[in-house]
Amino acid sequence: MKIRAPRVVVCGAGGFIGGHLVKGLLNRGVNVVRAVDIKPLSEWYQRTEGVESLALDLRDKRNCLVATQGVDHVYQLAAEMGGMGFIENNKALCMLNVMLSTNMLLAARESAVQRFFYASSACVYNAHLQSSPAVTPLKEADAYPASPEDGYGWEKLFSERMCRHFEEDYGVTCRVARYHNVYGPEGTWDGGREKAPAAICRKVIEAKNSGKHEIDIWGDGKQTRSFMYIDDCVKGSQMIMESEIDEPINLGSSELVTINQLVDIVEDIAGIKLKRHYNLDAPKGVNGRNSDNTLILEKLGWEPSIRLRDGLEKTYRWIEEQIATGTKGK
Repeated sequence: MKIRAPRVVVCGAGGFIGGHLVKGLLNRGVNVVRAVDIKPLSEWYQRTEGVESLALDLRDKRNCLVATQGVDHVYQLAAEMGGMGFIENNKALCMLNVMLSTNMLLAARESAVQRFFYASSACVYNAHLQSSPAVTPLKEADAYPASPEDGYGWEKLFSERMCRHFEEDYGVTCRVARYHNVYGPEGTWDGGREKAPAAICRKVIEAKNSGKHEIDIWGDGKQTRSFMYIDDCVKGSQMIMESEIDEPINLGSSELVTINQLVDIVEDIAGIKLKRHYNLDAPKGVNGRNSDNTLILEKLGWEPSIRLRDGLEKTYRWIEEQIATGTKGK
């Protein structure tokens, strides 16, 4: 069902996905009136003209009420997060995301918001089902019995439940998407919060530029993942928000690759072959994870489809430009 002319706020808009989401919604005719992030405006990845941009700490409920004032829809993407290195070393900080998601739900209720979108994660899935690189794609029901990624995964699963009960008890219509490894330009590519595609692109570029044709890979390179390009994420998020899907749903590519294959693709883009060193003591997450897209195909007749090779080409060229111009990652 098409929702008519809602006034929208995007929370986490100074981040990678949030910044793209603001632009993507506007391009699709959605009236984005406000963008919010904890970071100072000068540190946002993207800012969009004509959208009210506010630097607010959403762990404070008063700021959540400011964010939701006069809007019909909330996209709640705000969170402390990063790649596996960040997640494994900042479990308490990740758990504290519960504060801002809860406060945003409370504010949405008080502000009579019509719809609330929550960006969850594939990290909610039972870790016991992800012990082998030859993983069976994860369907939505596989989140229970619960044994998610410690810290970040537990916070996401708890916040999913909060959305469910706010809808049941208070009538706040909630939509929940479980993101699977989103990547693309205009995102973190160094500094410790970057995810695997950006990290591999950066490492390959640095190896090529330095003439030292070697690369350090976390884990044995056999762990498997799927990676969703940002354009698919933005499109899918809006489709889920405007749908009648009242349960958490996967939003991810089903194109499964090993980390070694991810490196192969980036090497091919760079036109180089590197000697690989495997750091078996580094954070590597679960051994295998892939998205089962049966439900999203059934409900929306669509699934993320941008090929990994095509998305990585754009991501690599963007990071290459950042390094060439001396731009620091945010």
